[in-house]
This record gives sequence, structure tokens and C-alpha cells, in this order.
Amino acid sequence: MHPTAHIAAIGTAVPDHDIHQAFIGWARTRLPDERAARVFDRMAGRAAIGHRWSVLPRGADGGSPVDPGGFYARDLLPGTAERMRLYAEAAPVLSIAAIEALRAQVALDGITHFVVASCTGFVAPGIDQIIAAQIGLAPSVERLLVGFMGCYAAVAALRSARHIVRSDPHARVLVLCVELSTLHLQDNPALEPLLAMLQFGDGAAAALVTAEPVGLALGQPFATTLPDSAGLIRWDITDRGFAMHLSGEVPARIAAGLADPAFAAAATGGRDPSEIDGWAVHAGGRSILDAVESALHLQQGVLAASRGVLADFGNMSSATLMFVLARLLGGPPIHDGVALAFGPGLAAEGFGFRSAA
Repeated sequence: MHPTAHIAAIGTAVPDHDIHQAFIGWARTRLPDERAARVFDRMAGRAAIGHRWSVLPRGADGGSPVDPGGFYARDLLPGTAERMRLYAEAAPVLSIAAIEALRAQVALDGITHFVVASCTGFVAPGIDQIIAAQIGLAPSVERLLVGFMGCYAAVAALRSARHIVRSDPHARVLVLCVELSTLHLQDNPALEPLLAMLQFGDGAAAALVTAEPVGLALGQPFATTLPDSAGLIRWDITDRGFAMHLSGEVPARIAAGLADPAFAAAATGGRDPSEIDGWAVHAGGRSILDAVESALHLQQGVLAASRGVLADFGNMSSATLMFVLARLLGGPPIHDGVALAFGPGLAAEGFGFRSAA
């Protein structure tokens, strides 16, 4: 019998610089005509995002990164090298803040494995090594870096932790997701990419996964892919940062996929949606949450944790799902839950979970 892996607790952290309204104002000035601006205003107003937080420093007069003296206050936006230098500095700081928030809930002694997910930066030695050294993990700790998987990378990271604990009941796995999406603002005058960029913020979340029966028990993982959808969600590495392509077709394609019983079964691990009492859906955007809710005929309010995270933080890529799970950990007991995230592919990945007995 394999032991059951559990998420004992989750610690989260965001920077203290709210850039949401400033970035909206900056993006609006990039639109070529008033008609596009009116559409932009309507869509931005419907995004259901109140705040997005950034590691980018304030400008010379305390303004946002797009104000005079800010990181993006120039005719030609910073190159990839400059953005990666800031990633190498800021990602460990934000990560350690999340780890300390986790440490305030559970003891982090005896860590045997360290799994890190991030798709918004590259550095070598990796941030897993940098963070491990800074928090004093033993050199013998086994590390795994999950890179460039996008929004469902939290599933891959927690799935890997589950496999580790099932193979070694004494393992104590520290799982970290850290994303600095605001490092990749693009000066693109097209409506769709501007709206896509205004979904994303920075955040980090850390979890402890062990065989100890506390927190959330991790069940069977699952994964599937929508056919002919590879181009709908894409990251392109350019000389001016990572250019995010998030097609406006994504919500409709997810809804159409979930309307297919076979895809819906694959995307929920074979569970009947009416019997699921805990939903942790990646808060990729209001329209994506609406599509999941409508296609699976979910009762209004069951995605409250996801919508709350979206409103307070925006889409933090891989860290987002962990923020949602953190909210569910603090709520009523869950007997049969589903964690579900969408990302490049267009793939749907997730796992079942329940409150520990």
C-alpha cells in the first residue's frame, strides 16, 4: 500500500506594489483609435480584477513602472537580459517570503526534496539552488525545477511531490511556485495581446507535502489536451522579454471541450461535477471561470475561491492554483475536490483532493 500524500499547509506572498490601474492606463494609450479604446474599456472593466502586484520598483517619484523613472518608462522597453537580471534578484526574495509564510504554519525541518515551478525567468545556477542555499537546506536535498509549463505547472509540481511521498513515506517535500509575470510587458498596439497582458501579476506560493494525515489529501492526477489548440496559449521568447499569446478563443474552446462528456470526464478525473464539493480552478481569467462554471453546470458560488484570488491578485500563472488551494485549506472540510488548471497545449491538468481524515 502506498501512503497518501498530503498538503500540510500553503504559504503565499505577493509584492507590495499594486500596478493594475497604472498598467491599464498605459495600455489604453497604445490603442490606435477610439473604437478600439471603447472595446478595451469595456473588456478591462469586465475582467473582475481589482489588484495585480509587481516586483518592479516604483519610479523616481514613487510612481508605477510606466511612469517617469520607472522600469518601462522609455521608448524602447527593456531587453530580455535586463528583465532576467531582475528575475534573478526578485524571484528568490518573493519565494522566501512565501516559504516564511509557510514556516509560520508548519515546521520545515528535515526537508528531503525541493520542487520548484516557474515559467517567467531563467537563471543558472537555478532559483532552486539559490533559494535552497539562502534558506539553509542541506546540500543532500534532492531538487527538481519545473520550467516553462505555464499555468498548470503547480499541478506538475504537486503531482511530483505526491509521487515522491508515495515512494518514500518519510519524505518531506517543499513545493514552490514563483512567477514574475509583470517583467514581460510588451509594447503591442493590438487589442487582444494588450488585454491578455492585463490579466497577469506576480506571486509566490509554497507548500509542504508529506505522508502525515493533515491538510489536504492528494488524490489521483489526470491530464488531457484539446485537439488542434496548440497555438491558443503560447510564450515566445523575444529580445524584449517573453511575449504572451493568449487567444480570445480560449474560453469558448474550453467550454466546447467541457461540453464533450469524454473531455469533461478526462478534465475532472472521471468525477461527476454534481458530486464535487470543492473546486480549485486556476483563476486564468473571468471568462475562463465562467466557461468552466457554465459548461459543467456548476452552482453559482462554487468557484468563489478562484474568483476571489483573481480579484485580489490577477493571474499569477503557476502560483495561482496554489493561492486557490490555500483558501480552500482554510475553509469547510472537503470530501471530494478537484483541482484543475489550463495552459499551453491547450492542456487541462489536475488532481483530486479531499480534507484529511
